[in-house]
Amino acid sequence: MTQGWISGRVIAGFCISLLATMIFAACGGGGEDVPSSSPSNLKLMYWQAPTILNPHLSTGFKDSEASRITLEPLATFTAAGELVPVLAAEIPSAENGGLAPDGTAVTWILKPNLKWSDGETVTADDIIFTYEFVVNPDVGSTTAGVYEIVESVAAIAPNQIQVKFTAPNPAWNLPFVGAEGSILPKHLFADFNGPNARQAPANLQPVGTGPYRVVEFKPGDAVIFEPNPQYRHAEQIPYERVEIKGGGDATSAARAVLQTGDADYAYNLQVEAPILKQLSEAGKGEIISVFGSLSERLLINHTDPNKATADGERSSLQYPHPFFSDAKVREALSLAIDRNAIADQLYGPTGQATSNFLVAPDQYVSPNTRYTFDIEAAQKLLDDAGWQDSNGDGVRDKDGVEMTVLFQTSVNPLRQKTQEIIKQGLEAIGMSVELKSIDASIFFSSDPGNEDTVEHFYADLQMYTTGNLSPDPANYMKTFTCNEIPQKANSWAGENTSRFCDADYDELWETSTRELNPEKRRQLFIEMNDLLVDNFEVVPLVHRAEVIAIAEDLTGVELTPWDMRTWKISQWQPKGGS
Repeated sequence: MTQGWISGRVIAGFCISLLATMIFAACGGGGEDVPSSSPSNLKLMYWQAPTILNPHLSTGFKDSEASRITLEPLATFTAAGELVPVLAAEIPSAENGGLAPDGTAVTWILKPNLKWSDGETVTADDIIFTYEFVVNPDVGSTTAGVYEIVESVAAIAPNQIQVKFTAPNPAWNLPFVGAEGSILPKHLFADFNGPNARQAPANLQPVGTGPYRVVEFKPGDAVIFEPNPQYRHAEQIPYERVEIKGGGDATSAARAVLQTGDADYAYNLQVEAPILKQLSEAGKGEIISVFGSLSERLLINHTDPNKATADGERSSLQYPHPFFSDAKVREALSLAIDRNAIADQLYGPTGQATSNFLVAPDQYVSPNTRYTFDIEAAQKLLDDAGWQDSNGDGVRDKDGVEMTVLFQTSVNPLRQKTQEIIKQGLEAIGMSVELKSIDASIFFSSDPGNEDTVEHFYADLQMYTTGNLSPDPANYMKTFTCNEIPQKANSWAGENTSRFCDADYDELWETSTRELNPEKRRQLFIEMNDLLVDNFEVVPLVHRAEVIAIAEDLTGVELTPWDMRTWKISQWQPKGGS
């Protein structure tokens, strides 16, 4: 499906390719190609402003994308699924001796003479410490799931580490790789490896190895970067100043790039298709979309958000949800949602209705699932399950429980219109729906003291987008395992915000972590997806493209579904820069 107003879109998978001509030269190979210097300023508009610059303590992509300008992993994946070195000297393999033949260990060697932006030397100890920090339960890291299969990380030499796994690991290339693999400086975090992790000054003033360093950060507002003098290609950094400016909304961010020319880049343009098209016609910039692994989904609370334990915890595992615990009710919910209307009317060419939780790479996408919009069938399911409007107030009830639903998501006009479409369907089958919208800086803050975060989930339904950050979906599919449930006991750390827990699903996931046969492992992921979808544990809505806008004179922007959009910001430069 080609759209003239979209300059390019990338279909996710190991063989992702650019399908349309982009007006910028964006297709570099690995992570080390750097353009020549061209002194100027770069302005990035983030309507969802960063609130913390430590990706291991953040739920939102906005924070990870901002921190990726400064912090780097050992390696990352290109759009084509190729693993390329970043801080590593080379990619481990059986041929170079870096990968154990039985998949139980991998050895990484650092590039020589790496420095942190404060001048300290990067060593194997920093990698070891990052592991210890991430897996420390007192820290409550949001990336801990990637490292659960790691048995140990040890230094072989000052610039060399060996990662040992608890069993043969087909996903050996996930720890310390990509968006969830950023290395932290031990000398700045050693005193904050515990419950005080969020108090570390380096969360707000990070010291990294990337091309730029933070000189000013106002959480929820702005971040100012300048060139990192310790960067391995410092003489080739193209901009003298990089500014992330937050606030406003996605439409105003798009307008700043596409219509007024006030900015060079606009982040995460979750904007209605007709509006985005109109803005793009001004000719000041270009829209770029990448179909990767992101999907907007409706998450169902399997616990009761209105009951509290003795110590005040809501959405507790002690109390199942009064009606969404019933699979028939969840099926009725799914049947009442018009996914095609959401995709076609709101997303247009940047979204496709989907029935799958796992939407990329292609080889892992289930061919077995279907979605249906059928109000009458939904009504019959609720009738058969005994939910009737016994008191004539227009809302179904049973055993004194009214089908009243609180439905929350982040503040965004497109999301609010999606909420309205869903609300209309649910009210047509006899549910009462209250809509709630929460500022993204709060909703995705992962602050254990904030009751409005996605982890607390003090509502019946919530909606947001996520996806696997690697061509290997192992960590993504771990999302719905029992151990990933956030609760008061673990400081609300974990990505299973629905509180779904099923022994069969956990067994499938555990088996996938040990299965070395690619085809058998592929089938395991498909089976996990089908279990979630067929039992209506989650309701996938739209396979979303990542959509950004860039100024007409900005070049070097290369997107990959498997890392943050800023992964190659060292290559961004004005056209004609030399």
